[in-house]
Amino acid sequence: MTQFKRSNGRSYNEMRPVKVTFDTFGYASGSTLFEIGNTKVLCSVTMQNTVPPFLKGKKSGWLTAEYAMLPTATKQRTQRASNAMKEQGRSVEISRLISRVLRAVVDLDSLGERSIMVDCDVLQADGGTRAASITGACIALQQAQQRWLNAKMIEKPFLKDQVAAISAGVMKGEPLLDLNFDEDSMIDGDFNFVLTKSGNIVEIQGTAEHTLISWVQFEQLKQLAIDAIADMFNIVDQLSLAEPKEKRNLKAPLFSLQNRLQKSSVTDESH
Repeated sequence: MTQFKRSNGRSYNEMRPVKVTFDTFGYASGSTLFEIGNTKVLCSVTMQNTVPPFLKGKKSGWLTAEYAMLPTATKQRTQRASNAMKEQGRSVEISRLISRVLRAVVDLDSLGERSIMVDCDVLQADGGTRAASITGACIALQQAQQRWLNAKMIEKPFLKDQVAAISAGVMKGEPLLDLNFDEDSMIDGDFNFVLTKSGNIVEIQGTAEHTLISWVQFEQLKQLAIDAIADMFNIVDQLSLAEPKEKRNLKAPLFSLQNRLQKSSVTDESH
Protein backbone atom coordinates (compact mmCIF):
# COMPACT_ATOMS: atom_id res chain seq x y z
CA MET A 1 0.00 0.00 0.00
CA THR A 2 2.76 2.42 0.89
CA GLN A 3 5.90 3.37 -0.97
CA PHE A 4 7.55 4.58 2.23
CA LYS A 5 10.60 2.45 2.97
CA ARG A 6 10.66 1.34 6.59
CA SER A 7 13.53 0.07 8.73
CA ASN A 8 14.10 -3.68 8.58
CA GLY A 9 11.98 -3.80 5.43
CA ARG A 10 8.70 -3.86 7.36
CA SER A 11 5.46 -3.35 5.48
CA TYR A 12 3.03 -0.62 6.50
CA ASN A 13 0.90 -3.06 8.56
CA GLU A 14 3.72 -5.01 10.20
CA MET A 15 4.70 -4.82 13.83
CA ARG A 16 8.21 -5.19 15.10
CA PRO A 17 9.23 -8.52 16.69
CA VAL A 18 7.81 -8.98 20.18
CA LYS A 19 9.37 -10.85 23.09
CA VAL A 20 7.87 -11.46 26.54
CA THR A 21 9.95 -12.73 29.46
CA PHE A 22 8.30 -13.60 32.77
CA ASP A 23 9.56 -13.51 36.37
CA THR A 24 12.14 -10.81 35.87
CA PHE A 25 11.82 -9.74 39.54
CA GLY A 26 12.17 -12.16 42.43
CA TYR A 27 9.95 -10.23 44.86
CA ALA A 28 7.18 -8.96 42.60
CA SER A 29 3.95 -10.96 42.39
CA GLY A 30 3.99 -10.49 38.62
CA SER A 31 6.75 -9.20 36.40
CA THR A 32 7.55 -9.12 32.70
CA LEU A 33 10.18 -7.78 30.40
CA PHE A 34 8.17 -6.70 27.37
CA GLU A 35 10.13 -6.02 24.19
CA ILE A 36 8.86 -4.74 20.87
CA GLY A 37 11.66 -4.10 18.43
CA ASN A 38 14.37 -2.23 20.31
CA THR A 39 11.96 -0.89 22.92
CA LYS A 40 12.29 -2.75 26.23
CA VAL A 41 10.08 -2.14 29.26
CA LEU A 42 10.30 -3.86 32.64
CA CYS A 43 6.87 -4.16 34.28
CA SER A 44 6.18 -5.32 37.84
CA VAL A 45 3.04 -5.71 39.97
CA THR A 46 2.78 -5.75 43.76
CA MET A 47 0.01 -5.24 46.34
CA GLN A 48 -0.12 -3.04 49.43
CA ASN A 49 -2.58 -3.30 52.32
CA THR A 50 -3.55 0.34 52.08
CA VAL A 51 -5.53 2.73 49.89
CA PRO A 52 -5.35 6.48 49.21
CA PRO A 53 -7.04 8.69 51.84
CA PHE A 54 -10.09 9.33 49.65
CA LEU A 55 -10.90 5.59 49.72
CA LYS A 56 -10.46 5.01 53.46
CA GLY A 57 -13.47 3.22 54.89
CA LYS A 58 -15.14 2.70 51.50
CA LYS A 59 -14.22 -0.99 51.19
CA SER A 60 -12.82 -0.45 47.71
CA GLY A 61 -9.36 -0.99 46.34
CA TRP A 62 -7.13 1.04 44.05
CA LEU A 63 -4.59 0.63 41.26
CA THR A 64 -1.87 3.09 40.42
CA ALA A 65 1.09 2.96 38.04
CA GLU A 66 4.46 4.67 37.81
CA TYR A 67 6.35 5.08 34.55
CA ALA A 68 10.00 6.07 34.30
CA MET A 69 12.84 5.95 31.81
CA LEU A 70 16.30 4.92 32.90
CA PRO A 71 18.97 7.54 32.17
CA THR A 72 20.50 5.55 29.31
CA ALA A 73 17.22 4.33 27.83
CA THR A 74 17.76 6.85 25.02
CA LYS A 75 20.80 7.60 22.87
CA GLN A 76 21.42 10.79 24.82
CA ARG A 77 21.43 10.26 28.59
CA THR A 78 18.53 11.83 30.46
CA GLN A 79 18.44 12.92 34.09
CA ARG A 80 17.24 10.30 36.54
CA ALA A 81 13.75 11.23 37.77
CA SER A 82 14.74 10.84 41.43
CA ASN A 83 17.43 13.48 40.98
CA ALA A 84 15.19 15.98 39.24
CA MET A 85 13.73 18.92 41.15
CA LYS A 86 10.28 17.82 40.00
CA GLU A 87 8.84 14.93 38.07
CA GLN A 88 8.96 15.15 34.30
CA GLY A 89 5.59 16.06 32.84
CA ARG A 90 5.78 13.30 30.24
CA SER A 91 6.41 10.62 32.86
CA VAL A 92 3.50 11.85 34.96
CA GLU A 93 1.16 11.89 31.95
CA ILE A 94 2.11 8.35 30.91
CA SER A 95 1.87 7.11 34.51
CA ARG A 96 -1.69 8.43 34.66
CA LEU A 97 -2.51 6.84 31.30
CA ILE A 98 -1.31 3.40 32.41
CA SER A 99 -3.19 3.72 35.69
CA ARG A 100 -6.37 4.83 33.96
CA VAL A 101 -6.53 2.09 31.34
CA LEU A 102 -5.70 -0.70 33.80
CA ARG A 103 -8.32 0.50 36.28
CA ALA A 104 -10.86 0.28 33.45
CA VAL A 105 -10.51 -3.52 33.42
CA VAL A 106 -10.06 -4.14 37.16
CA ASP A 107 -12.89 -4.77 39.63
CA LEU A 108 -11.58 -2.51 42.38
CA ASP A 109 -14.36 -3.45 44.82
CA SER A 110 -13.16 -7.07 44.85
CA LEU A 111 -9.77 -6.02 46.26
CA GLY A 112 -11.03 -4.67 49.56
CA GLU A 113 -8.99 -1.79 50.94
CA ARG A 114 -5.80 -2.74 49.14
CA SER A 115 -3.83 -1.12 46.33
CA ILE A 116 -2.19 -2.70 43.32
CA MET A 117 1.08 -0.99 42.44
CA VAL A 118 2.32 -1.20 38.85
CA ASP A 119 5.84 -0.09 37.95
CA CYS A 120 6.95 0.36 34.34
CA ASP A 121 10.63 1.12 33.79
CA VAL A 122 11.88 1.73 30.27
CA LEU A 123 15.26 0.07 29.81
CA GLN A 124 15.56 1.05 26.16
CA ALA A 125 13.36 3.42 24.16
CA ASP A 126 12.83 3.18 20.41
CA GLY A 127 9.26 4.41 20.07
CA GLY A 128 6.00 3.09 21.50
CA THR A 129 7.09 3.02 25.15
CA ARG A 130 3.63 3.87 26.53
CA ALA A 131 1.97 1.18 24.41
CA ALA A 132 4.61 -1.36 25.45
CA SER A 133 4.16 -0.39 29.11
CA ILE A 134 0.39 -0.90 28.96
CA THR A 135 0.65 -4.28 27.23
CA GLY A 136 3.46 -5.56 29.43
CA ALA A 137 1.79 -4.32 32.62
CA CYS A 138 -1.46 -6.11 31.80
CA ILE A 139 0.41 -9.38 31.23
CA ALA A 140 2.20 -8.94 34.57
CA LEU A 141 -1.15 -8.17 36.20
CA GLN A 142 -2.57 -11.47 34.92
CA GLN A 143 0.41 -13.28 36.39
CA ALA A 144 -0.01 -11.55 39.76
CA GLN A 145 -3.75 -12.30 39.81
CA GLN A 146 -3.11 -16.03 39.39
CA ARG A 147 -0.52 -16.06 42.15
CA TRP A 148 -2.80 -14.16 44.54
CA LEU A 149 -5.60 -16.60 43.78
CA ASN A 150 -3.29 -19.56 44.43
CA ALA A 151 -2.16 -18.01 47.72
CA LYS A 152 -5.81 -17.21 48.63
CA MET A 153 -4.94 -13.53 48.98
CA ILE A 154 -7.97 -12.79 46.80
CA GLU A 155 -11.21 -14.78 46.56
CA LYS A 156 -11.93 -14.31 42.85
CA PRO A 157 -10.32 -12.85 39.72
CA PHE A 158 -10.43 -9.06 39.59
CA LEU A 159 -9.58 -8.67 35.90
CA LYS A 160 -12.75 -8.05 33.88
CA ASP A 161 -10.89 -8.01 30.57
CA GLN A 162 -7.40 -7.66 29.12
CA VAL A 163 -5.89 -4.60 27.46
CA ALA A 164 -3.15 -4.07 24.90
CA ALA A 165 -1.92 -1.00 23.04
CA ILE A 166 -0.19 -0.11 19.80
CA SER A 167 0.84 3.04 17.97
CA ALA A 168 0.00 3.98 14.39
CA GLY A 169 0.62 7.08 12.32
CA VAL A 170 0.41 8.78 8.96
CA MET A 171 3.60 9.30 6.97
CA LYS A 172 3.42 11.21 3.68
CA GLY A 173 -0.30 10.59 3.54
CA GLU A 174 -0.09 6.85 4.14
CA PRO A 175 -0.72 4.75 7.30
CA LEU A 176 2.03 3.01 9.27
CA LEU A 177 1.71 0.59 12.18
CA ASP A 178 3.95 0.45 15.26
CA LEU A 179 6.22 3.45 14.87
CA ASN A 180 9.84 3.32 15.94
CA PHE A 181 11.64 6.45 17.13
CA ASP A 182 12.94 7.55 13.72
CA GLU A 183 9.46 7.27 12.21
CA ASP A 184 7.75 8.92 15.16
CA SER A 185 10.11 11.90 15.01
CA MET A 186 9.05 12.79 11.45
CA ILE A 187 5.49 11.48 11.33
CA ASP A 188 2.66 13.72 10.05
CA GLY A 189 0.31 12.51 12.78
CA ASP A 190 0.32 9.68 15.28
CA PHE A 191 -2.13 7.84 17.52
CA ASN A 192 -2.02 5.38 20.40
CA PHE A 193 -4.86 2.86 20.53
CA VAL A 194 -5.70 1.02 23.75
CA LEU A 195 -8.25 -1.75 23.20
CA THR A 196 -9.61 -4.68 25.20
CA LYS A 197 -9.48 -8.30 24.20
CA SER A 198 -13.26 -8.19 23.84
CA GLY A 199 -12.85 -5.50 21.20
CA ASN A 200 -13.87 -2.41 23.15
CA ILE A 201 -12.10 0.95 23.24
CA VAL A 202 -10.35 1.98 26.44
CA GLU A 203 -8.55 5.06 25.15
CA ILE A 204 -7.35 6.64 21.91
CA GLN A 205 -4.73 9.38 21.95
CA GLY A 206 -3.74 11.21 18.79
CA THR A 207 -2.70 14.42 17.16
CA ALA A 208 -1.82 15.90 13.79
CA GLU A 209 1.73 17.20 14.00
CA HIS A 210 2.63 18.47 10.53
CA THR A 211 -0.43 17.93 8.36
CA LEU A 212 -4.11 17.44 9.10
CA ILE A 213 -5.43 13.87 9.37
CA SER A 214 -8.58 12.97 7.42
CA TRP A 215 -11.32 10.66 8.70
CA VAL A 216 -10.40 8.21 5.94
CA GLN A 217 -6.83 8.09 7.23
CA PHE A 218 -8.05 7.71 10.81
CA GLU A 219 -10.21 4.76 9.79
CA GLN A 220 -7.15 3.16 8.18
CA LEU A 221 -5.14 3.63 11.38
CA LYS A 222 -8.02 2.26 13.47
CA GLN A 223 -8.19 -0.91 11.40
CA LEU A 224 -4.43 -1.39 11.58
CA ALA A 225 -4.65 -1.11 15.37
CA ILE A 226 -7.61 -3.49 15.66
CA ASP A 227 -5.85 -6.18 13.61
CA ALA A 228 -2.52 -5.71 15.38
CA ILE A 229 -3.98 -5.88 18.88
CA ALA A 230 -5.97 -8.98 17.96
CA ASP A 231 -2.68 -10.44 16.76
CA MET A 232 -1.03 -9.43 20.04
CA PHE A 233 -3.66 -11.23 22.10
CA ASN A 234 -3.27 -14.33 19.95
CA ILE A 235 0.43 -14.37 20.79
CA VAL A 236 -0.13 -13.73 24.51
CA ASP A 237 -2.69 -16.53 24.66
CA GLN A 238 0.07 -18.96 23.71
CA LEU A 239 1.96 -18.14 26.89
CA SER A 240 1.18 -20.68 29.59
CA LEU A 241 1.84 -19.36 33.08
CA ALA A 242 1.66 -22.94 34.33
CA GLU A 243 4.83 -23.93 32.51
CA PRO A 244 8.19 -23.93 34.28
CA LYS A 245 9.90 -20.56 34.44
CA GLU A 246 12.65 -21.54 32.01
CA LYS A 247 10.05 -22.27 29.32
CA ARG A 248 8.16 -19.03 29.63
CA ASN A 249 10.02 -16.91 27.11
CA LEU A 250 8.30 -16.31 23.80
CA LYS A 251 9.70 -14.50 20.84
CA ALA A 252 7.71 -14.12 17.64
CA PRO A 253 7.77 -11.80 14.63
CA LEU A 254 4.34 -10.21 14.61
CA PHE A 255 2.98 -9.42 11.18
CA SER A 256 -0.48 -8.32 10.22
CA LEU A 257 -3.16 -10.75 11.32
CA GLN A 258 -3.70 -11.89 7.74
CA ASN A 259 -0.02 -12.58 7.16
CA ARG A 260 0.38 -14.34 10.48
CA LEU A 261 -2.55 -16.65 9.82
CA GLN A 262 -0.97 -17.55 6.51
CA LYS A 263 2.45 -18.08 7.99
CA SER A 264 2.19 -18.70 11.72
CA SER A 265 5.52 -19.17 13.35
CA VAL A 266 6.29 -19.00 17.05
CA THR A 267 9.87 -19.48 18.15
CA ASP A 268 10.61 -20.53 21.73
CA GLU A 269 14.09 -19.24 22.50
CA SER A 270 14.21 -20.36 26.08
CA HIS A 271 16.46 -23.35 25.35
